[in-house]
Amino acid sequence: MGDTLTEAVRAALAQVRDSDSGQDVVSSGMLQGLSARDGLVQFALSVPRERARAMEPLRAAAEKAAAAVPGVLSATCVLTAHRDIQLGNIQTGPAPQGGAHHGHDHRPAPGPAAPPGAARATRPAPGQGPMLLPDVKAIIAVASGKGGVGKSTTAVNLAVSLAAEGLKVGLLDADIYGPSLPQMLGTREKPRATGGRIIPISRWGLKAMSIGFLVEEETPMVWRGPMVMGALEQMLGQVEWGELDIMVVDMPPGTGDAQLTMSQRVPLAGAVIVSTPQDVALIDARRGVRMFQKVNVPVLGLIENMSYFCCPNCDHRSEIFGHGGARAEAARMDVEFLGELPLKLAIRELADAGTPIAIAKPESDEARSYRAIAARLREKVLAGGNAPAAPRFVVE
Repeated sequence: MGDTLTEAVRAALAQVRDSDSGQDVVSSGMLQGLSARDGLVQFALSVPRERARAMEPLRAAAEKAAAAVPGVLSATCVLTAHRDIQLGNIQTGPAPQGGAHHGHDHRPAPGPAAPPGAARATRPAPGQGPMLLPDVKAIIAVASGKGGVGKSTTAVNLAVSLAAEGLKVGLLDADIYGPSLPQMLGTREKPRATGGRIIPISRWGLKAMSIGFLVEEETPMVWRGPMVMGALEQMLGQVEWGELDIMVVDMPPGTGDAQLTMSQRVPLAGAVIVSTPQDVALIDARRGVRMFQKVNVPVLGLIENMSYFCCPNCDHRSEIFGHGGARAEAARMDVEFLGELPLKLAIRELADAGTPIAIAKPESDEARSYRAIAARLREKVLAGGNAPAAPRFVVE
């Protein structure tokens, strides 16, 4: 199927011509790194660096042609001035010396017009153009300065806690390199598509989407920044999220491309920073707080995860990572401290089993802690109705 789809896309791209040279993008040698897998198509057009800006209409036309091929769920095209590039599941070459444009996915329905709410054909410049997810009242980014602090477990349990309150909740896994949502939700179901739109997975009262639902579990996502940003925009703009009260976004750790894309392309109601109590984690949490503040995204508060360890046999409490560091840091930075969560075996076991503890053991102390934090977040972002849109900004 993959080879057949690849050839069909190649044939479609052979009909896309550069108006200046009159050559199509295939015979001219511009097409690079074409990859088609499970309905996802990625490729690059190698162009002279000085013409990159003028070649944007050609990029958009190529992406549109690829997206229109039967069997293609989504297509992403980037412009690059570097020829040694392979996209998708294959190792990329050295980093390009010049900038690269990334494409916003566009998968039109047959006919002259795209379906209502579909992604625009022309990619807006960074920080410009219409915001995505207009039918979501409030979007909350759950972030951390570093990995390994339990951010994904926290995001999933907060999302199911909000859904348990009767809210319409979406959960987006924005960690392209290390998606964990399929494992934590206990499903490897493949999303289906209708009318050029991807239908999110329904699980535990949530609408969920992750790149992990679209690729094999052990497939490494060896992508450069523009590909990551393109994939994230597809999951934001081409998934049929519908009307939601709250969307929880499980952000990748750090302060990179995904954080910038989210800040530019959706009206974030605010960010929640997850940290463990020790100093090395708090340093990175501090960077995360400052990053969101710099791009005018409100910081809703800090959560101290793994705040203390409870022995599963005797329930003895040990503060193996210290205790109270996030609370003190929140006070120092003048942001709200949302609560502390323990390091308990049941949380990890249930997360690995695909059943969040907030659902599996709703009467447990841990579930009550998640519900209390979720209730506070709901109060902060929905008390006044629709959440305010975060200001747009342009990265120079």
